[in-house]
Amino acid sequence: MAKTDNWVLTKDKYLSTDEANRLRKRMEASAIVARSRGNTQAVRDWMIIDLALSTGLRVMEVSALKHGDIFIRRGESELVVRCGKGGKTGRVSLGTKLKQHLKEYIEWKQELGLGVGKDDYLFISQRGGKFTTRGLQLLFKQALQTAGLDTSYGFHALRHTYAVMLYKASGWNLRLVQKELRHSSVKTTQVYADVSDEDAEKAVNGLWND
Repeated sequence: MAKTDNWVLTKDKYLSTDEANRLRKRMEASAIVARSRGNTQAVRDWMIIDLALSTGLRVMEVSALKHGDIFIRRGESELVVRCGKGGKTGRVSLGTKLKQHLKEYIEWKQELGLGVGKDDYLFISQRGGKFTTRGLQLLFKQALQTAGLDTSYGFHALRHTYAVMLYKASGWNLRLVQKELRHSSVKTTQVYADVSDEDAEKAVNGLWND
């Protein structure tokens, strides 16, 4: 269990590595089948889950994301959050795999004649309008169910999962995680380092298993 001041990050607030991988593989497999059958929903849903797990965007930020906020041309690998918490703007780095996925998704939207102009929303609901945060929460619950995972997780669990995994992948670089999460204070980010301290304890306890 980890905490900063009065806030506690427990294991039920983020996905384990195995759970995250299971979710990703199941959603990707569903999208591949759906695309071959002309089903747009599963292709879009996989993009949403991949984006959230790979950037840590909040649900309201995913909802508000527009094509003009995505920068993936040659030499560019980032997105701009224009409607962040507290009305703040910020930038988030994009990994190579996510960048390629976004390119393929946008090309797919173009093939279907869906809007990809700078003011068009990246994700459109089944009703043809902007996704509501509630709609994204329900989508995530359905994704968890499809993957056979605990449906008690909320969409924000994807942000926590991203942060924990990024901290480990960066070689325990807390400042980098702070930057990518767009936290104004590193004290807020510290909660993810505290979670990883539990992993360190397990590691040292397993050093000598004679």
